[in-house]
Formats: sequence, C-alpha cells, structure tokens
Amino acid sequence: MLTALLYGLIASSGFVVGTAIGLTTEPPRRVVAAIVAFGAGVLVSALAFDLMEEAFETGTAVWTIGGFMLGAVIYVVIDMGLDRLAAESPKRTGRDPEDVVPGAERIPQSREQATVSGLALLVGTVLDGIPENAAIGISLVAEDAGGLGLVLMGAVFMSNLPASITSAIGMRHEGRSRLFIISAWGTVAIACTAAAVLGYVLLGGLAPNLIATMLALAAGGIIAMLADTMMPEAFEHGGPGVALATATGFSCAFLLSRYTG
Repeated sequence: MLTALLYGLIASSGFVVGTAIGLTTEPPRRVVAAIVAFGAGVLVSALAFDLMEEAFETGTAVWTIGGFMLGAVIYVVIDMGLDRLAAESPKRTGRDPEDVVPGAERIPQSREQATVSGLALLVGTVLDGIPENAAIGISLVAEDAGGLGLVLMGAVFMSNLPASITSAIGMRHEGRSRLFIISAWGTVAIACTAAAVLGYVLLGGLAPNLIATMLALAAGGIIAMLADTMMPEAFEHGGPGVALATATGFSCAFLLSRYTG
C-alpha cells in the first residue's frame, strides 16, 4: 500500500507543479501543446502495451474488451453531462480549460451559476485523473514487479502537468481567485492519490477476470480522455508539429516499458 501511495503522490504532483506554473506565468500555447502531445504519446504507449496487455494476460478477451468499452462509455456520458453544467455559466462554453468566453472576468454571473460551473470544472478535472491514477494501484496488484506501475506513474505525471497548466490559466481568464484554483487542484491531487491507493487496496482480492476488467476499464477511460481532450487540444494550439511530440512521448514510454517490464 505504501508503494501505491508513493506512486500516486508522485503522479499527482504533476497537478501541483502545473498549477504553480499556470498561476505564475503563461507559457506559449505551442509549448504547452507540445507538452500535452508528449503526454498523450506516453499514455497511448502505456495503455496499449502495458494496461491492455496486462489485462489480456490476466483475464479473458471478453472481460478485457468489455471493460475497455465500458470505461470509454462511462467517461463520455459523464463528460457530456459536465459540459452542459459548465456551460450554464455565461463565462464559459464548456468545461475544457480553453472554453472561456473572451472578457469573461468582466461578465457578471449569479452565485448559483458560479457554483454549478465551478463544481463541473472540479469534477471534470477529477474525472480526467481518476482512471489514470486508479490504474497505477491496480497495476501494482496485477503484477509482482514494479515495471507497469513505474511506466504508468511517469505517463500520468506527464499528462497531469499540461492539464493543470492549461486549466489554471483558463480559470485565471475566467476570473477565478487564486484560492479557488489552488483549492480545486489540491483537491484533485488528493482525490487522484487516493484513487491509486484504493485501486490497490480494494481490488487486491478480486478474481483475475475482474482485475482484467478494471485494468481495461481504466484504459478505456484514458483513451476516451485522449480523444476528447488531450489530442484535440494539442493539435488546436500546436498544429501538425505536435505529431512529433506525440511520437517522442510514445517512444520514451515504450522504451521505459521494455527495459523495466
């Protein structure tokens, strides 16, 4: 359990570092896009060659693919609902970091609108991080060696960093206070660290097919998040050049997986 806690803390520290960067500076969008693309490449490698491979070796194909598709469906359904909630604020058009109306800080909104929108942002950021961090804990249950957990820890850190940078900047543009931003991302970091620990503690006694399902469930949530958020955002702000950053991230994660697995 201590290993799961340590891995979860390190992976979630990307939220803290990214929030600090987003609060104190505003990096060029192309730089952030390159970081997002690199993190996306890392996650693609991790879910394809580690999570899904481990799931398939642990359980049957039916349980693995079923869990994978269920994870994607759950993510999409929750994501659609959060987008609608966030868009109730006149300052936003959705819950993604860049979905801020120009001049949002000067647009008035009711307390109820601010609360609903803020809750959607908070739950949305937790939603993005939970599958990844839970997979870390589950991976430590699924194998004796630490290779898979190590790869996932690095992959999750690299995806958390740009997500928190862009979100902190978006919240600043919306007019959110520093206290709100720090509290929101602090909560996300705690929740995601807890997900890694709970993934290890609660799933340790499950049957192999159920462990395979949970690994694949996390992978399905991750790939839905990649398609819905990370890759479109990277391309929008970085252009075709982000493909090289994605390929670099994939290569680094693949080599790490081969040499630590």
